[in-house]
Amino acid sequence: MNYLAHLYLSGDDEKLLVGNFIGDYVKGRSFTRYSGTMQTGILLHRHIDSFTDNHPVFQQSTSVFKDGYRRYAGVVCDIIYDHFLAANWKEYSEIDLHSFVMKTHRILMQHYFSLPSKVKQFLPFLIKSRRMENYQHIEGVEKTLNIMSANSSLPDKTSFALKQLQSHYDELQQQFSEFMPEIAASVRAFMVAPDRFISFNHPAIS
Repeated sequence: MNYLAHLYLSGDDEKLLVGNFIGDYVKGRSFTRYSGTMQTGILLHRHIDSFTDNHPVFQQSTSVFKDGYRRYAGVVCDIIYDHFLAANWKEYSEIDLHSFVMKTHRILMQHYFSLPSKVKQFLPFLIKSRRMENYQHIEGVEKTLNIMSANSSLPDKTSFALKQLQSHYDELQQQFSEFMPEIAASVRAFMVAPDRFISFNHPAIS
């Protein structure tokens, strides 16, 4: 799951949302530097990633992109799942996508000085490009993949990814629809007792 899904799964708690958003940029036990609810958000991010990567439906979706991306196929599938969330947003939220994105931008900027340095660097560009809102369009997926291939180790295979998405669109959307209720249920279970999940899913930090 990419930025939009992580934020969506954070619910209404602002500090939990911020922690979930920065989760990829807080390594090992350094999450303990953050306040209680933000800590939980970081650990929630790790839980979502672990649950997603090990889920058979997500793995099935990822296989569509393996030939072009190899070990990075899951990264591409995270973005594709954000596309389906954005494109079908009304099925998952009573708040329209534009309002949700505006709200989360405001929250993140209010906590700007608590963010890791790498997040501070890219957040203004993320907001200006309205990337999360544009996930609903194929063009938004294309732009995100191009940005990532230019600024990370993601292979420059955007044309392949879009071809696979278009060729398997209905299949991937069905898999996403099957996966969403399960990740949502897993998040609810995590939030009831976060400590129960930490040592199981993240032994390096227990």
